[in-house]
Amino acid sequence: MAYHFDFSPVIANTDLLLKGALFTLELTAIGALLGVSLGVIGGVVRAWKIRPFAGIFGVYVELIRNTPFLVQLFFIFFGLPSLGVQISEWQAAVLAMVVNLGAYSTEIIRAGIQAIPRGQLEAAAALAMSRAEAFRNVVLVPALGKVWPALSSQIIIVMLGSAVCSQIATQELSFYANFIQSRNFRAFETYLLTTLIYLAMAVLIRALLNWLGRRYLARSR
Repeated sequence: MAYHFDFSPVIANTDLLLKGALFTLELTAIGALLGVSLGVIGGVVRAWKIRPFAGIFGVYVELIRNTPFLVQLFFIFFGLPSLGVQISEWQAAVLAMVVNLGAYSTEIIRAGIQAIPRGQLEAAAALAMSRAEAFRNVVLVPALGKVWPALSSQIIIVMLGSAVCSQIATQELSFYANFIQSRNFRAFETYLLTTLIYLAMAVLIRALLNWLGRRYLARSR
C-alpha cells in the first residue's frame, strides 16, 4: 500500500518545533561560550605543562573524549542528585554540553597554542608588552585563528548532540519532535521537518562562526 504523505498535522505544530529550536540555540550559545572558555584554560595549561593542572586536565580530556555524551548527561542528571546535588534538566543539559565541549576544545586550542613560535613571546617582551597583552595578542588570538574551523565544527557537533538531552525531558527540538510524533503518528513527516530545522541551524551557526572568525581572527592567522 502506497504511503500517503500528510504534513498538515506537523505544520500545525510548527510553533512547538520553533520553540524547541530556539531552546536548542540557547543551549548551544551558553554551552559554546562556557565550553570554549574552559577549553582556553585547558589548552594553555596543557600546552605550557603547568603542574599539577596539566595532569588534571589530561585525565579530564581522556575521560570525556572516551565516553558517550549520553552517559555523561545521565551521570550529571541522575548521578549528582545521589550525592545531594540537586540539578534541573536545563542545568544538566548545559553542564553536560560545557563539559563535553570543554574537553574537545582543550585539545583543539592546545594545538593552536603549540603552533605559535616561542620567539613571538620574546618579541612581545622586547616591545614592552605586559603579560596580559602578550598572551591576548601574541598567543590566544593567533592560536584561535589557526584552529577556528575545527573549533567551529566541534561547536556544531555539540549542538547536534544536544538532541539526546530530550532523554532527560529537556525541552529542546528533538523533545518537541518526539512529542508531536507521539500525538499525530506522522513519524516520517515530523522527523523530516525536524531534520531540516537541524540542518538550517547548523548552516546558520557555521555562517555566524565564519563571520566571527573573519571579523576578529582572520588577520591573526
